[in-house]
Amino acid sequence: MKWIFAAVFAATIAIALTPGAKAKGCIKGAIVGGVAGHMAGYGKRGAAAGCVVGHHEANKPDPNNSNAQAPSAQK
Repeated sequence: MKWIFAAVFAATIAIALTPGAKAKGCIKGAIVGGVAGHMAGYGKRGAAAGCVVGHHEANKPDPNNSNAQAPSAQK
């Protein structure tokens, strides 16, 4: 059992450190959601939901960004 946990942990770290991942926030959210879902008995569903939420949160614009422009009002 410890071997399986170590293998999953090593694979997770390898995936997380892969450069150029297009799924910004998904991996982190999937890990958190998978752990929370596992505690509730729904690990795969938690991982999928965590990926969606993590991706959404990662793509939100930064409200403190001074270079951000306000959307122009179109008529």
